[in-house]
Amino acid sequence: MKEKGNGEEHEIVLEEQDVEKTDVEDVQRRATKLLASIRDKPYPERLATLKLPSLEFRRKRGDMIDLWKYIHGVYDTDRPHFDIGNSRDTRGNSLKIYKHRCRLNLRSNSFSHRVINDWNGLPESVVTAPTVNCFKNRLDKCWENHPSLYNPQCAS
Repeated sequence: MKEKGNGEEHEIVLEEQDVEKTDVEDVQRRATKLLASIRDKPYPERLATLKLPSLEFRRKRGDMIDLWKYIHGVYDTDRPHFDIGNSRDTRGNSLKIYKHRCRLNLRSNSFSHRVINDWNGLPESVVTAPTVNCFKNRLDKCWENHPSLYNPQCAS
């Protein structure tokens, strides 16, 4: 029996999550082939033709929306701990989050760790949006040319 918190145990959990993501992506991949006019195009082209963002892009976007809600107090639950602002770095936004070093893969894939780089890369006007709908609109405008928008292999 594995000891709880063993690194191998964490890797198994992450592999299962990756399999689930792949399964969902496969369903979308097959569904986009149902239209005869685009059936023979590569998957990213089919997504772009249908203006259907990749699942990886939608996950990132959802994470950013949830993070905005945590930071701006929309969620009434215990929120993840984030060290915000007070940085000497003049680049980025005023709500920049400090990224703590992690030793385990499990931690590096947790919500409170995986969202930081994307959040810190957003401009001030996006992160300080007054409402969630305003945030969504500004995020969509900011990410309209994001590499993973229609190409799941480009997710970073």
